[in-house]
Order: sequence, then C-alpha cells, then structure tokens
Amino acid sequence: MSLYRAFTGICLCLACGLAMAQSPSSDVYDAENQRARALLAKAVALYQASGDNALAAFSRQGEFVDGELYIYVVDTSGVMLASGGPSVSLVGKPVVSVLDDDLKATFRQAIEQPADSTVRSAEYRWWNWQHAKVERKRVFYQRVGERVISVGYYMPRSSPEQARALLQRVADQVRKDPNAAFSLINQHDKQFTQDDLYAFVVDIKSQRFVAHGFLPRLIGTDFKSLRSTDGQPIGEAMLRQMQQHESGELDYLWRNPITGQNEFKRTLLQRVNGYVVALGYYSGQ
Repeated sequence: MSLYRAFTGICLCLACGLAMAQSPSSDVYDAENQRARALLAKAVALYQASGDNALAAFSRQGEFVDGELYIYVVDTSGVMLASGGPSVSLVGKPVVSVLDDDLKATFRQAIEQPADSTVRSAEYRWWNWQHAKVERKRVFYQRVGERVISVGYYMPRSSPEQARALLQRVADQVRKDPNAAFSLINQHDKQFTQDDLYAFVVDIKSQRFVAHGFLPRLIGTDFKSLRSTDGQPIGEAMLRQMQQHESGELDYLWRNPITGQNEFKRTLLQRVNGYVVALGYYSGQ
C-alpha cells in the first residue's frame, strides 16, 4: 500500500472527527465502541505516565492490541510514531509530505485541536486487510501534547438511522421519477447503495420485483414467493403489510453482503405510488 493511501485514511479520520460529538450515538456497535474507548484510555494513561517510552509498547503485539483493534500514534508534524497494525510499516516516515495541498490543510486543521482530554470520533471508508474490502471504519482519538493517539474498528453493519435516511431518499426519488430510481438501484449507484444497505422495489399490482440493489437476478420475479434464508414467507408478509398500511417493517434472517453471513435483518417498508419501497439493516447473528 502506498504512503499516500495509508496516511490519507488517518487524515480523513482526524478531519471528520472535528465535527462529531464526543460520544457516538447508541447503535449496534455499542460493544465495539466501549472496547475501542477502553483501549484508547489505557494507551493515553500509559503515554501520560511514560511519555514517548510508551511508543514501543504500542507497536508490539501485546496489551495494546485487542483482536482487530490496535493503537497507532502520529505526531503533529505528520510522522507516524507507533502502530500495532499493518501501518507499522510507516513508523518513522514523514508521511504528511506525500499529501496534496487540500489534505495537508485538513490535517493541519485537525492537529490544531487543543490537547484538552477530549476523545473525538470519526467515521470514514478504508481498506480492511482482513476482508480485502473497503469498509466503513470508526476511529476514536485523543491529542496528548504533540501526539495524536488513535484506535479504530471496521463497521460491516450500518445503523438504523442510516437505513431510515437512505430509505427516505430512495422513496423520494421513486415518487419523483420511478424509472430513473429503478435504474439507479439496479446499477448499484452509490447514492442508493451504502455498504450493507441497498434498496429493492416491488410493483404492488404485479407483485414482482422492479428493482434490486444487491440481487439483480430477482428483477421480474414473483415477490410473493420470496422466503428468508430459514424458509419464512417474507414476501407474502411484506405485501400483506403494504396492503393495509403506508409503512411497516419486518424482521427475518438474510445474507449480509459485507460479512457474507446469514444475519438478522430488519427491513423498513414504504408504499409509494403503487410500489413497495424497501431497505433493511442488519443487527448481527
């Protein structure tokens, strides 16, 4: 991986964190949040007690590596000082020098935040070496003197809030121009497909799929016959809801396209001009 790609991710996480609250909202990642924040607090405490002598401990496989979580440290001049993960190859390199002017400005803005014991958080998309995919990553970081100490984890599941927001965006487009919406969904357009979130649309009259953001082979097939991975008649259940209500939701077992595992999914439903517009989020196994 190039120095530019590796450090771009770090800059993005720092920059995005400027606008985020100290404590992330409660969601399906509460346990991961707690693990990450606990590891960060432990690293900050050691650094406050030992100074730069703590950097060697952060770059070893030991108490500052917790599964996929690891500590990494950059200084305010843009040099990687320590890493317990793949970015250890960048330790000692003045990587800020390979950034373009815009990223340099963004990085400078981030590191100018005061060393005030505030734990900041950010989300960005970055390469996951374990899954060989680009996935969302949440990072927690704290500035201590001239050092920025960070830890992050990958987020293969989107939040309920993200699902509801994307469903509304898709529904608005279907209401405005259904054919254009179907085309964008079927082309996996980024504005209607985010990580493990994707939409599908069913014509209520014909009871057939007209769009699907993950399984295009379903387009034109009978929606009423759709079953969950454990055999439940979910297509029939969704249609029944939409015949009685303008909106609804259904829980069932389905394959997560990011993790590749069968997971519990909650699909949100909205009736729009003769169509069922649906989009769901995963809550894990």
